[in-house]
Amino acid sequence: MRLVECVPNFSEGRDRDKINAITREIAATPQVKLLDVDPGETTNRTVVTMIGTPEAVKEAAFKAIRKAAEVLDMRFHKGAHSRIGATDVCPFVPVSGVVMADCVRLAEELGEQVGRELSIPVYLYEEAARIPERRNLANIRVGEYEGLAARLATPEGAPDCGPAVFNAKAGATVIGAREFLIAYNINLNTRDRRLAHEIALDLREMGRPRKGKDGKVVKDAAGTTVMIPGRFKCVKAVGWYIEDYGTAQVSINFTNYKVSPVHLVFDEACRLAERLGLRVTGSELVGLIPMDALLTAGRHYLEKQGKSAGWPDAELIRVAVRSLGLNDVSPFDPRKKVIEYQFGDPDRGLAALSLRGFADELSTDSPAPGGGSVAALSGALSAALSSMVANLTVGKKGYERSQKELKALAVRAQKIKDALLRAVDLDADAFNKVMEAFKLPKTTEEQKAARESAVEAATKEATLVPLQVLESSIILMKMAKKAAIKGNKNSLSDAGVAGLAAQTAGEAAYFNVRINLPGIRDAEFKVRVKKQAVALKKKLCAIGDEVRSLVEKELRKS
Repeated sequence: MRLVECVPNFSEGRDRDKINAITREIAATPQVKLLDVDPGETTNRTVVTMIGTPEAVKEAAFKAIRKAAEVLDMRFHKGAHSRIGATDVCPFVPVSGVVMADCVRLAEELGEQVGRELSIPVYLYEEAARIPERRNLANIRVGEYEGLAARLATPEGAPDCGPAVFNAKAGATVIGAREFLIAYNINLNTRDRRLAHEIALDLREMGRPRKGKDGKVVKDAAGTTVMIPGRFKCVKAVGWYIEDYGTAQVSINFTNYKVSPVHLVFDEACRLAERLGLRVTGSELVGLIPMDALLTAGRHYLEKQGKSAGWPDAELIRVAVRSLGLNDVSPFDPRKKVIEYQFGDPDRGLAALSLRGFADELSTDSPAPGGGSVAALSGALSAALSSMVANLTVGKKGYERSQKELKALAVRAQKIKDALLRAVDLDADAFNKVMEAFKLPKTTEEQKAARESAVEAATKEATLVPLQVLESSIILMKMAKKAAIKGNKNSLSDAGVAGLAAQTAGEAAYFNVRINLPGIRDAEFKVRVKKQAVALKKKLCAIGDEVRSLVEKELRKS
């Protein structure tokens, strides 16, 4: 799933009608979900959070910026928070299936569109900054809205996109790309804020002031405090006391959890707490967290136990929640706290049906799901079996040499399993799109052309989904072979069945590729895909024969 978060901040926190007018633009955009609207009376500012597919989020952001320019007037704005425009800042954040470069592209494209169509000066910041000084948002906001006209009149104040002309009503907008910010608290068995802050000073990137032998803070020649850096980059932290919980906490903001993972900071906090005679009782997540952060934590704690990390996502999340003590001060519900779950429930669709439910649905007169979905499901079952054999081998005496390989196999098999389970629905969806395209009107020449184009695009998609399953079947077959050779011998038959299921997945996918090709007009596409499919099938069958022979040979020994 390709998901991007966007967190635009609008310079209005008091007038609900104006705030609603802006957020309605977001809520009405397909493939976008409005997650949160947080207005501030004192700051006179509203922070909005949305999530969705990349292009849809960009569209929603533009519509919201356009509406803000229409209903807000910066000439009358007063508030405690620094700002330079009606839409003050608009960052894109990668969530899943996208990388930072994708968000930088979205920021650049949105900046150009806002400047071109709305005549609003746009500055690009953080990862999207074109000028190093503009990575820091504070540098762009110097002088705020009141100093914007004078700033735009200087060469160094020229915007990255849009006109270098003062827009009195809308001001300017800062658009950029940044990593996901995780707000997280670590709970201690003390009420003493100072002890919590002592831990925070060691954890945070800024660190603590250096003190001389006389106990005084050391200054450099310019009079600036000399700091001793903390242990973790991209971590901000303070210690405080929360009366509602009756406990002190280390309050942390992760500005890039990929650089400093949550679980490593938590483990270090536990060590530092024990050194001070304290205990960490658990932790608390404020807001949402990307699934990847919890999956990585789950794998980390399983590996610390000497176990395989190749487990389903739900189990990895359960391990992470238990290990980090995320239920300490309030119940932790992954469905409410993991950001990916806010956009789409993975437990929906064909893959969420029971075995009987899927078989029953398959047996009706509906053409979808059909053979393509069964091919994907067969592949998912193959991956699951290979992961099972690997997990049954890890930690077993006599298999010490293969531990590292099989741990890696289990993790990779889980990822392929999940991708193929998604393909069960993707294949059915692709076929349904073909059917919908055939239903388009064809009265006029324009309608005929549009219909032909839609049918062609849908048929290509319906061909590429099983082609990807066929490609995956090669990987699955190699996994089954490795499981048969290096896995627990008591699970040899399971490795063999993994190979057979991979063979079924690949050959079934091949049939689905071939049956779609005659309906495609693009001759170059047909030749290329057919050549690729034939080569993949040949390779699949060759490895399949090896796996079958290997298993048969080993079984004859028993």
